Amino acid sequence: MPSLPPIVKTLLLINVGAFCLDLIAGRILMGLFALWPLQSGLFMPWQVVTYAFLHGSIGHLFFNMLGLWMFGGELERLWGEKRFLQFYAASVLTAAAAQIAVTYFAGSPYPTVGASGGLFGLLLAYGMLFPNRTIMPLFPPIPMKAKVFVAIYGGLELFFGVTGTASGIAHFAHLGGMLGGFLMIRYWRGQPPFGGRRRF
Repeated sequence: MPSLPPIVKTLLLINVGAFCLDLIAGRILMGLFALWPLQSGLFMPWQVVTYAFLHGSIGHLFFNMLGLWMFGGELERLWGEKRFLQFYAASVLTAAAAQIAVTYFAGSPYPTVGASGGLFGLLLAYGMLFPNRTIMPLFPPIPMKAKVFVAIYGGLELFFGVTGTASGIAHFAHLGGMLGGFLMIRYWRGQPPFGGRRRF
């Protein structure tokens, strides 16, 4: 197994550390650093970043960190530390923007936590850059090409988000993370809606 590159390793340590600290502190971090809806009166600007380092359960943390390791490590080795961090940040921020908009119009009072928005951005990038690579997801445990895996998961997120099924999961935040990742890659490539100058 290849060693973890530095940014992915740092993100893993911060997420695990934040989860342990939150448990020890009696979940007090949730009130300050989760992404609260605008209408809740608890929203603070820093939450558009800090929510991505908090998790609701050990299972939530485990699967997000597993995905970060699976997809993030190779992308960081390909892009380098600076570009990987820029990409991850863009995915986290667009996921937050999407979730803020959805909770505002839906009148939801509940906060959002988790690295899933950033992870879905990484997932989309992996499918775009390594479309024909075969992967074995945990759910379902069937070998498939990366581009198929991304299409299935993106389609399911859209379906669940529109129909309101699988409640308690921020489906539109996941889609927002994918959108942010998609736009970042097009920006680097100088593709519409951005200028024609290639940036890598």
